[in-house]
Amino acid sequence: MIPVLRFEPHALGRPFHAARVRIPARSRDTELHTHADFHEFMGVISGRGEHLLITGAEPLEPGDVVLVRSQDQHAIRGAAPDGLEFINIAFPSSAWQGFLDLTRTSCPARFHSQRALSAFSAALESFQNEPTSYDLVRFWIDLLQHVEPDSLEGDAPERGVPDWLGKACTAMRSEANLRAGLPRLLELAAVSPAHLSRSMRSSYGLTPTEFVTDLRLEHAASLLAATNLSIAAVADRCGYTSQSYFTRCFTAAHEISPRDFRNRSQRAFVP
Repeated sequence: MIPVLRFEPHALGRPFHAARVRIPARSRDTELHTHADFHEFMGVISGRGEHLLITGAEPLEPGDVVLVRSQDQHAIRGAAPDGLEFINIAFPSSAWQGFLDLTRTSCPARFHSQRALSAFSAALESFQNEPTSYDLVRFWIDLLQHVEPDSLEGDAPERGVPDWLGKACTAMRSEANLRAGLPRLLELAAVSPAHLSRSMRSSYGLTPTEFVTDLRLEHAASLLAATNLSIAAVADRCGYTSQSYFTRCFTAAHEISPRDFRNRSQRAFVP
């Protein structure tokens, strides 16, 4: 079975995760895996290698930028003589989609730009100094400046989002709307439940319920990491009327209880 990675066990409440990765030429390939709820950008710094996908292997060289989406299955291989070195920036899929909806833009799954590597270095530096959501948005903006206009093809789940749906999904990020949940999403969308469900599946690959749940748990993780609110208060602010139900949902999604997550995330910020 292919391992499925989730964002929060690695990010621990931070808005993104960044790492400098080196894969020697004679090492084994990284393990084939997929992402449950996050995207990542890889920026190749030096060396040569291959990006292994179920559709085949793609060569990697310095200056290559690759977008890996949730549900993509992939692995990395270093090539002789020097192996491969890259910076990896991972972030929640829902946050990325919110950025695309808000800016009405798109991004190719792959492009080449040596100048774009400066955005990766800046994001890595920010990550090492208690990163904020502004650092993540700055990374996206700086990175997309280096995309050639004719390469803005996007990818299937992020292309052709109806304007009404993009605006509704962006508005759902406010805490008041998030607490109101699915009924509020339907009100903002102003379409029938069946039409909303079809459009959500087509545009995002999610049901409306799954979309709201992902946003709620993402917001809960941020509150747990950045505040001293009680677990019950966090649950309430994210739209859960029962603390025990919130705990079950959070633990099932992130494989760690809210209390343990808070302890780990707060320690993660200590140098």
